[in-house]
Amino acid sequence: MMKHLLAQTSCLSIALGERDPYTEDHVNRVAILSHKLGLKCGLNSHELNLLSGAAKLHDIGKIGIPDSVLLKDGSLNADEWEVMKSHSELGERICQSITHHDADQVAYIVRHHHEHFNGGGYPDGISGENIPICSRIIAIVDSYDAMKTVRPYHTARNHNEVMEVIENECGKKIDPIAYAYFKTVVSGAEQFS
Repeated sequence: MMKHLLAQTSCLSIALGERDPYTEDHVNRVAILSHKLGLKCGLNSHELNLLSGAAKLHDIGKIGIPDSVLLKDGSLNADEWEVMKSHSELGERICQSITHHDADQVAYIVRHHHEHFNGGGYPDGISGENIPICSRIIAIVDSYDAMKTVRPYHTARNHNEVMEVIENECGKKIDPIAYAYFKTVVSGAEQFS
């Protein structure tokens, strides 16, 4: 049954790549690093499978974001930002259409990957351990990867710069316990910056 889930997530990930190659590469990197962090956090095999599927699909909702917003060369205005934020709820709906008994769990993780540990995130403003652990893991890795790569609205930062930003977000945006594990997962990454 798990192969069926992974096959469907791979199919959707390829569709996302056809829509936006940058996002496909991003979700693949996030999936690999999220799995490593999930292992450090002590997730069991079922949780790791959910994490892998959700990490591959965390940005699947961007398929429904208009090019004028998704591919904009520069910062988004307030209205465009609201459109962009809708990708987590749209991603949840797409994931719920997967014909697998774990689809709703994957969808729930995808919905909450932009929640903040202090409750300041979206779409529901939940906080702390009310945010699924898999969503908290994806949030850290997603932030890390996004800052390390060039995007239309910012240049890439090196490992140490990214870690400084994430450290400052601990307890606010980022789960501090998961971050402590994350530091061990990426230790040595500065040599590749």
